Amino acid sequence: MSIRPEFATAILSGDKAVEFRKRPVADDVSHVLIYATLPVGSLLGWFLVEGQSTTSPQELWDQFKGIGGITEDRFFEYYAQRESGTGILVGSAEKFSPPLPLAELGDVSRPPQSFQYLTENQAATFFRMVTEPSKATSN
Repeated sequence: MSIRPEFATAILSGDKAVEFRKRPVADDVSHVLIYATLPVGSLLGWFLVEGQSTTSPQELWDQFKGIGGITEDRFFEYYAQRESGTGILVGSAEKFSPPLPLAELGDVSRPPQSFQYLTENQAATFFRMVTEPSKATSN
């Protein structure tokens, strides 16, 4: 999932416990790889999906404003002209140390515009990265 660097860092530090999106991820998604957009341009870590809520922007704000890591103005600017949005609840998160280039996932040649589902082989590569102690550190 492509996330602006300031929000990616906040997720990995535990300061942001919900990621706001314009549409939900598939119900069977359990893990999200965090790709920090430019100028960082690399995989910073991952988080477990604890659930998601799709509702009106106002209801999302009312429910998650305390843990969303975003200002009210910026939130409503993001959801301008939208009837609904999704809050993806962040579970445990791990940071890669050092950050990993996107090429570590194999066939992924460009960053996802918003999010991208991984193939079985790409997911296997991800899980190998996660289980290598030298690559990930717990939040």
